[in-house]
Amino acid sequence: MADQEEDELKMALRMSMQNSPPEPKRSKPRDAGAPAASPEDSRRIQRELMAAAAEKRMHATRIASPSPSLSHSTSPSKATIDRSSGKSADFVRKEVDFGAKEGSSGQELSSEEVNQLFSMVFGSGVSKDILAQWSNQGIRFSPDPETSMGLVQHEGGPCGVLATLQAFVLKYLLFFPNEIGKVTSNAPQNLGPGRLSIGQYAASDNFGSLTEDAKARALVKSMGEILFMCGDNKRAVIATLNVVGLDTKGFANNEIVAKSLEGLSIESAFDLQKILRIDTHTSHASASQKLHKALPDFQSRMGALLFLISALLSRGLDSVQADRDDPSLPLVTAPFGHASQEIVNLLLCGQAVPNVFDGRMDLGGGMFLKGVFTSVEVGFLTLLESLNFFLFALDTTAQDENELEERESQIRRAFDAQDQSGGGGFISVEGFHQVLREAGIRLPSEKLDHLCSTGFIVWSEFWQVILNLDKSLGGLKDSSGLMGKKVFDLYHFNGIAKSDLNGSHTTYGGETPVQRPRLTKLRVSVPPRWTPEEFMADVVVTSGPGGNESSGKDTEVTKPEPAQHAPLVDCIRTRWSRAVCNWAGDPPSIV
Repeated sequence: MADQEEDELKMALRMSMQNSPPEPKRSKPRDAGAPAASPEDSRRIQRELMAAAAEKRMHATRIASPSPSLSHSTSPSKATIDRSSGKSADFVRKEVDFGAKEGSSGQELSSEEVNQLFSMVFGSGVSKDILAQWSNQGIRFSPDPETSMGLVQHEGGPCGVLATLQAFVLKYLLFFPNEIGKVTSNAPQNLGPGRLSIGQYAASDNFGSLTEDAKARALVKSMGEILFMCGDNKRAVIATLNVVGLDTKGFANNEIVAKSLEGLSIESAFDLQKILRIDTHTSHASASQKLHKALPDFQSRMGALLFLISALLSRGLDSVQADRDDPSLPLVTAPFGHASQEIVNLLLCGQAVPNVFDGRMDLGGGMFLKGVFTSVEVGFLTLLESLNFFLFALDTTAQDENELEERESQIRRAFDAQDQSGGGGFISVEGFHQVLREAGIRLPSEKLDHLCSTGFIVWSEFWQVILNLDKSLGGLKDSSGLMGKKVFDLYHFNGIAKSDLNGSHTTYGGETPVQRPRLTKLRVSVPPRWTPEEFMADVVVTSGPGGNESSGKDTEVTKPEPAQHAPLVDCIRTRWSRAVCNWAGDPPSIV
């Protein structure tokens, strides 16, 4: 028997040295509860393992001594489809497949790099629940026609990654439809990032008409734009899954990826090292091609984590740590595993800074807090950036500053330029007179004396005076009621798939709730920037024949619809503090 096994091993070695060796047969993994293997089975498994070892040694020899005839050859497949049972074909994989280097499309991270990456993202005491959340969230569009433009969230934790990517996807779907439409191979394409311009057109809200191809192109362009932004527009690093060793014949790409992840759990840096393969691209064209090819990887349950890793590596791990105020803390926060502000800022502006104010805040004594240093297209509304909720408008002018907002920004910039308190919100009397000159504000003498009586001027007190100062004197009070008036529509997308009775379909047993995201349209009215009582007193209420009108001033502003309230309205008011919101149906949910 020993001689027979030796002969078979020699045959395996000869087969491995052929240019196109036949694939060694693999057995399907045995069930845990299966009976013990017979002596023949044990010897067969041993021979197969010996043959695999021989293949690996011979391939290592080829790498050490490359020849022209082998430079473009593919490595032997490490698995095959076992059709002997007569059942449907299935994948067979050994644990070492993810660690294999031969034939893979990218590089493997070194032990030092992957340990630094894992520690930076999760820290040293991360729970299995958090790791499971981040390794079970793919980047997939909703199958529901009403919310087909939205990415669906199934696991808590990676919300910040999905919400940020959702913003860029909507930008391309709504405002750059020509760039994601079907193109011919010789047609010129804009492979760089799309930039919104002031006063651009209003998009369509017919989300059900979006094709799968258009959504895929929008996703690819969005990922590419974010990764190049993280790489200072010089490079994009793309992290994908290593699935070498799988026989892909007869299977779709997404099935291949899903099968390769069966039974895999991420519990350590070593687990990441086994599955990750890294490619670096310096052109948008090559990065787009790679991202499009790797879409099944990003759609898999590892998708959100893969994209975060891609962004971190594009920025550079050392640069990410230098961006942060406290690099000792993990980027994924305990106890719920949410994406930190650094992660969200990295994906929005290319730097992993921890705060949302502009620039850098000097605290004195050589201490600084780092904020956002560049202009960005996507902003924040309190809680929404840390959850998979997203608010957007189809008309880009909703975000434009009107006359009142421009005036407010001008005054605030002049005040902040004189603020030597490190952001404390007060300035000297001398600096205050400079603000009045630069902003063209003429205060009555009694108000000026009152503000200067303490030797310093506090922003909050100054601002109250400006709000009640007539527009003709440089203030913001406008008796016409038109200054600062805005009316526009917002759409709130909640990507968490929840039970929705309104979207249920009837079965013999009654209604079955449908698990799907929600999309709510809100009408937002922003009255002028003064007290609501003054606003309501100054508007003219139109009525039918014989009706009475208010005794307020003659204006063109009509009384807004009765306000509706939900927690989302409080979030909206962090951007438009006087906003009055209305919607049809159930209130928008932020939980």
